[in-house]
Amino acid sequence: MLTFVLIAVTVLVSWLAFDKPKLMQRLILWPPAVERQRQYERLLTHGFIHADWPHLLFNMLTLYLFGSQIEPVLDTLIGPLGFVFFYVTAIIVAILPTYLRHRNDANYSSLGASGGVSAVLFAFILLAPWTLIYIPIPMPAIVYAVGYVGYSFWMDRRGGDNVNHRAHLSGAIYGVLFMLLVDSRIGPFFLQQLTNPQFR
Repeated sequence: MLTFVLIAVTVLVSWLAFDKPKLMQRLILWPPAVERQRQYERLLTHGFIHADWPHLLFNMLTLYLFGSQIEPVLDTLIGPLGFVFFYVTAIIVAILPTYLRHRNDANYSSLGASGGVSAVLFAFILLAPWTLIYIPIPMPAIVYAVGYVGYSFWMDRRGGDNVNHRAHLSGAIYGVLFMLLVDSRIGPFFLQQLTNPQFR
């Protein structure tokens, strides 16, 4: 499964970057490098490195749990590489608002797959809004989504915790919009599911 390939690549690159600061600095999103040196690849490569093992493991566990559900759906809708296209573009799109906000800030940097993972998570929620998510207590996916968006919005405005909440929000929005665009039936299906709760 391509989900496992993406996880393996991310774990490998992150692991290498943990021990090689120069590699970490070359892959991280540092806006001046994009703006002045035209290193546009950083808009993608930042999603394959992480701050530490807990950061990496949390993102990869989430990607595994929900990516394995979304991959076959996109395989059917847009082809065998559909999930990879979705995930890679999600990483890029999710970071764009942050990049534009900090494009001239030499003191800012960002890393991690959270934007892409957030897109995958919300794509799943669109398809199965009442599925129970354990975090660690069980709650319906749609309830988690509302709390996630509210918390991310609040923390983005508040700031100060070194977490890119704006990328989380952008990724979530992209995940929903992508799914709605690739198949017009998903919107009505989501509304039908929403009005007929079935917990599982």
